[in-house]
Amino acid sequence: MAATVARLPLTHSLPSKFNPSFVLPSSLSFPTYIHRSPFLRSFSSVSPILCSSQSDSRSFGSDSNGSIVGDLLDYLNESWTQFHATAEAKRQLLDAGFDLLSENEDWKLKPGGRYFFTRNMSCLVAFAVGKEYVSGNGFHAIAAHTDSPCLKLKPKSASSKSGYLMVNVQTYGGGLWHTWFDRDLSVAGRAIVRASDGSFVHRLVKVKRPLLRVPTLAIHLDRTVNSEGFKPNLETQLVPLLATKPDESSAELKEKNVSSSSKDAHHPLLMQILSDDLDCKVEDIVSLELNICDTQPSCLGGANNEFIFSGRLDNLASSFCALRALIDSCESSESLSTEHDIRMIALFDNEEVGSDSCQGAGAPTMFQAMRRIVSSLGNNQATECTFDRAIRKSFLVSADMAHGVHPNFADKHEENHRPQLHKGLVIKHNANQRYATSGITSFLFKEVAKLHDLPIQEFVVRNDMGCGSTIGPILASGVGIRTVDCGIPQLSMHSVREICGTDDIDIAYRHFKAFYQSFSSVDRKLVVDD
Repeated sequence: MAATVARLPLTHSLPSKFNPSFVLPSSLSFPTYIHRSPFLRSFSSVSPILCSSQSDSRSFGSDSNGSIVGDLLDYLNESWTQFHATAEAKRQLLDAGFDLLSENEDWKLKPGGRYFFTRNMSCLVAFAVGKEYVSGNGFHAIAAHTDSPCLKLKPKSASSKSGYLMVNVQTYGGGLWHTWFDRDLSVAGRAIVRASDGSFVHRLVKVKRPLLRVPTLAIHLDRTVNSEGFKPNLETQLVPLLATKPDESSAELKEKNVSSSSKDAHHPLLMQILSDDLDCKVEDIVSLELNICDTQPSCLGGANNEFIFSGRLDNLASSFCALRALIDSCESSESLSTEHDIRMIALFDNEEVGSDSCQGAGAPTMFQAMRRIVSSLGNNQATECTFDRAIRKSFLVSADMAHGVHPNFADKHEENHRPQLHKGLVIKHNANQRYATSGITSFLFKEVAKLHDLPIQEFVVRNDMGCGSTIGPILASGVGIRTVDCGIPQLSMHSVREICGTDDIDIAYRHFKAFYQSFSSVDRKLVVDD
């Protein structure tokens, strides 16, 4: 059983039932201890890893109890941004034997093959072709998204106020921005770096140490904050602090060549930190796309380690469960031997801002890929009718996190639709088609759960409240693919730190895997348009 990592003060003493065995990992600079827990739950025996389960090689696999929770924590801790999430998914697919394709080249596919491609390094499509596939058969796809609400650096981020170096940011998506105050923040994202031969290289960057902070105003200077609410101005008061403003005449600064200039897009001090992380010269960084990120690791929490405390659960938890379900459903040569269809995942960027981008679900990425797959497997003899027949036989699971009932605000949920943590995936319904679920698609998805003895829940929003949406309606209306919207229940959605249940991660993984393995047999029993 893997070790459990918990952030505890040096003076903390654990209850005797934990029988702790302490080890201080040399790679961690804050007080960290490891202990083991005997905790077992009904649907999954969670590996008691609080922060990370993997070795330096970052190999993955279910623990001895079949849980993927430890691997999810590692994925979350790797995936500070949509770029890192996609890169980590790419690594895992390559390790599992999937072949990397390029959208810029011809595809030569074959039944039994496993493939994937990335777009913008923030969107990924992977698929496995059944060995019994014949032209015109359908796709069984799960779609999720890699982005989360966050702060992003402005193209010109350098500013100073009252003797401090500040970093100007944009708000991305509908975040709970007050939760970003007084957090240990840093930066991560991607850079375009000039190589020694004059070419340009796409590089990921992640400064792991706390670098930035948005301090709140002391209550002594804001006496009404508790009675009137905390309502910061997002342009002027949600600005991270980088450092005290240095003395420009400092000999040390001149020697390091990090003095500020009004022409600098970003603070030279920040650029030096980024160049150190990238192991390149500052002048070789020609472009940056950076997110502000919380440095606190994803971890288990709760008295029985039954919760996951993390940023970006919406929607990396769904993305990871889909990724692992696809990989594990076709890990052996026999896994696809009787499969007639194509198993697929599509992980999109920019869902939090409407999906209208080249790498978002609003682009025809997935359907272009489906068309190319049908054409390649048909030896380029497939007609438009072949693709249309494939879409009619296809089914899409739109997987995005769901609102679990909040114990302090239970009246915000419709009385008979209050999803609970640890009770399984939530099917989302909306009569006004904010979700793509229909009576047919809901029935089919529930039948898969019934076949594998998995719990399922349902959700509708109250009539006196607005309803959010997902990529489900966008994709369903794109070419008319049957779609069900579902999600893992969570609390604190869009906070810098969110909460979900460990059981629900394993249930979602098992449900998605069952969908790949069993949907065909369920679908052929139902006739609607005869």
